[in-house]
Amino acid sequence: MKFPTLVVVSSRSLTGVQPAEFEEALRQLAAARLRSEITLSEVPAPSRIAPWSVAFTAEVASGDDDELANGRFVLLHDPSVPESWGGAWRCVTYARAEMEPELASDPMLGTVGWSWLEESLARHEVDHVAEAGTVTRVVSESYGALADRPPSIDLEIRASWTAPGPQVRAHLEAWADLLCTIGGLPPLPEGVVALPARRR
Repeated sequence: MKFPTLVVVSSRSLTGVQPAEFEEALRQLAAARLRSEITLSEVPAPSRIAPWSVAFTAEVASGDDDELANGRFVLLHDPSVPESWGGAWRCVTYARAEMEPELASDPMLGTVGWSWLEESLARHEVDHVAEAGTVTRVVSESYGALADRPPSIDLEIRASWTAPGPQVRAHLEAWADLLCTIGGLPPLPEGVVALPARRR
């Protein structure tokens, strides 16, 4: 399996030599086992947030190749340990899926969305601190020539947390499971193991 490609984004790393700990984090990410409905793609990482980073987007598709959910996962590494992180490793994530229109007015939708994230992290026994985030519902209504389109609602979960070290495989797997949950896929049956991550 191909390892993720490091994106060096700090002028302090003029030699392009990455820390051994970050190499271990890349190996961890490459070993992630995701459901077959998920396609993972590496994308350019943020360029001004941390000395080292890697980023992925993912799409969850049904058997008919209809997109059910999509999102982004970014791993940041800053050995200086930013105070707001509470550690040297920060996972920054985004997940989006279309919901049933009748959920638009459900006052518990945000709470439920955040609980899906917490449950996914707990299910994968992800050790983390300093979690933060938002859950947003985006309601779209059409008018005029588009008035016959039914209203739609998107659920967007933006979350970040700090990992205690470069052992980040479970962090990526937990986020991928969150995508499947908001995309409406049922949990895998007991004893069924996910496959190595597909990459484009």
